[in-house]
Amino acid sequence: MKRLFKGILILVIVLVVVVAGYVAYVFLSYKRLPETMELAVESTTKESFATNQEYKIMSYNIGYGAYPTDYSFFMDGGKYSRAYDEATVEQNMLGILETTADVNPDIALFQEVDEDGDRSFHVNEVKQLTDEETLPGYSSVYAQNYDSAYLFYPVTNPIGKAKSGIVTLAKGEISQSTRYSLPIDTDFNKFFDLDRAISVSEIPVKGDKTLTLINLHLSAFTKNRKVREAQLNLLFDQMTQAYEAGHYVIVGGDYNHDMLGNSPEVFGTQTEPFNWTHPFPESELPEHFQVAKGNLAQAKIPSVRRNNEPYVKGESFVSIVDGFLVSDNVKVNQVAVIDNGFANSDHNPITMNFTLVE
Repeated sequence: MKRLFKGILILVIVLVVVVAGYVAYVFLSYKRLPETMELAVESTTKESFATNQEYKIMSYNIGYGAYPTDYSFFMDGGKYSRAYDEATVEQNMLGILETTADVNPDIALFQEVDEDGDRSFHVNEVKQLTDEETLPGYSSVYAQNYDSAYLFYPVTNPIGKAKSGIVTLAKGEISQSTRYSLPIDTDFNKFFDLDRAISVSEIPVKGDKTLTLINLHLSAFTKNRKVREAQLNLLFDQMTQAYEAGHYVIVGGDYNHDMLGNSPEVFGTQTEPFNWTHPFPESELPEHFQVAKGNLAQAKIPSVRRNNEPYVKGESFVSIVDGFLVSDNVKVNQVAVIDNGFANSDHNPITMNFTLVE
């Protein structure tokens, strides 16, 4: 009996040491990038944009290539943390690249792009999106969001380690780009919602003007209202600074807010919001800015689905959390969500046709 108790005691001690060692590893390996960081720009052209000419911008959260329509995500109440396999990631990336080529946007903003990750089977999605042979004619900027420790959660199929961020493409010169860290949770939740940042890129416009382009992916699962407000305040400050400098300003990406403000009414879904479907505080926007809504409510094509179960059209929870903010010197001609049926991501891409007004 003593030997049994001794064996159990030793086992317990070993487990405590292993768990303590892992927790120490997670905390000690955690670090944030600098709050402000200049980004490397890969420019393939010195072309400038022009006023009074229509352009098209697309924003697409690609979900690190892991989400076919039958996929569900553990943090949203579903089953999986990683993609099914490498072939699924490659197939989804092929669909994403084909969609981008078909849309042929002048500007493309991508979120949740893995540079290297266990969850995406180490497919370099950043390289695929920025490769001149894959999508020719674009200047590109990559801003890393996070380089996480190995997350041993869920235990049965850990999401693992991931280096991921946001990618900006433009059919014109990107003269400079800067990464700004966003406020995030400071407690243990920071290991699950991970790091966040925006990239602020400048594109020359003929006539000695500038288009400031902001790519973002705001926090999804935080329950901390102050974090959400702080992220928006930092964003609004950047928008205001650019506008006051005389720039055109477009902000695009995944806001993890209801960009219509009444998506439950539009799509006939439940009214109780998830952490990522709070109405966007449109009334708090800085002066001279608006949400580009167009006919999105009338079209009723969602940009995101909930990932608690496989997607079923007409049954799954859907909303619009992706979109664009524009300054009043940018004319919005059309806004539309492309109905891909969530074939390659838990998001559908959203586009906006716009003109820079002289």
